[in-house]
Amino acid sequence: MSNSTPQIRFKGYTDAWEKRKLGEVAEFSKGSGYSKGDLTDEGTPIILYGRLYTKYETIIEDVDTFANMKDKSVISHGGEVIVPSSGETAEDISRASVVGKDGVILGGDLNIVRADSTIDPAFLAITISNGNQQKELSKRAQGKSVVHISNSDLKDVVLQHPTLPEQTRIGKFFATLDSTITLYKQKLDGLRTLKKGYLQQMFPQAGERVPRVRFDGFEGDWESRKLGKIAETYSGGTPSAGKKDYYGGNIPFIRSAEINAEGTELFLTEDGLKNSSAKMVEVGTILYALYGATSGEVGRSKIVGAINQAILAIKPTENYDANYVSQWLRAQKDSIVSTYLQGGQGNLSAAIIKELAIAFPAIDEQTAIGKFFHTLDEQITVQQSKVEQLQQLKKAYLQNMFI
Repeated sequence: MSNSTPQIRFKGYTDAWEKRKLGEVAEFSKGSGYSKGDLTDEGTPIILYGRLYTKYETIIEDVDTFANMKDKSVISHGGEVIVPSSGETAEDISRASVVGKDGVILGGDLNIVRADSTIDPAFLAITISNGNQQKELSKRAQGKSVVHISNSDLKDVVLQHPTLPEQTRIGKFFATLDSTITLYKQKLDGLRTLKKGYLQQMFPQAGERVPRVRFDGFEGDWESRKLGKIAETYSGGTPSAGKKDYYGGNIPFIRSAEINAEGTELFLTEDGLKNSSAKMVEVGTILYALYGATSGEVGRSKIVGAINQAILAIKPTENYDANYVSQWLRAQKDSIVSTYLQGGQGNLSAAIIKELAIAFPAIDEQTAIGKFFHTLDEQITVQQSKVEQLQQLKKAYLQNMFI
């Protein structure tokens, strides 16, 4: 392929892509001075620049933020391409969306681009957000803690584009792909919300002896037990980083960010394991993150490997279900972290975690609850995998369908 055509094209399109400055094919304006403080529960739909970071869509059809109309407000007619004029990084600021409907207020810190009849708005939004145009625009961003893009920067961007029919085909393709990704994300969010609700309802709250929601056939008060009394618990250690012969073996070395991972980045040798306080864990062992950004996270080890001091291994004894214990710890994460997190980097004490009092029903009810949440977790994992696969597919298409 020449550098005037992309690697992947729809059948029937063979013409070389043209190069023109965006200023030659579009008119430019600015949104009006609305900010978050102007938002109301109802009123006229409004788009603020932050939406392009928090809820990015190629084409914005549904607007769920509102404001009261001001004099001289800028109102969409549909088909405008909007680009943030402020952002945290040069890469983040180089994104664009199409306003898909009329009657929407376009707020402050938005550059508004109205392309002429030779340019499809969806294609323009996608190409500004990706490919050479995105790289060029990123280079033009100015500032340090906050970067800025002006309409004058946009006007000088070199736009590479095919004929209008091919642009429209590309725009529709990615709009359909985005809609599919959005649907899968909504289902994923729904499953996570469902789980959060069940976690709140299926474990007793403070001062309660039974949960609010219970499987049929189970009754009686739950009993409180300290975690350290119903489980074997231990942490490991880190072999000396200066000992090269301690690393590069075949023993997975699980760190706190990897407690739910299928594998690890580091591996220990037999000497590294023997000459350190690193400890081995089995598949299914509860792993509780004690240190750093992942403090309070809970996992079930998917591999046989070694752990260091940043992880507390938890192996419940007979009559105490591991699935149940891990789900209880997940349900209590926010409370545990807000109450017991210590130090500037954010650490949890293993001694404190072992003193946590957990409410337990009989083992049969524990098992039923554990299996229920395990199944829900599997559904969430499958849905998350589908979203990631679609995102990777989109990324590949973006790399190969643009110059």
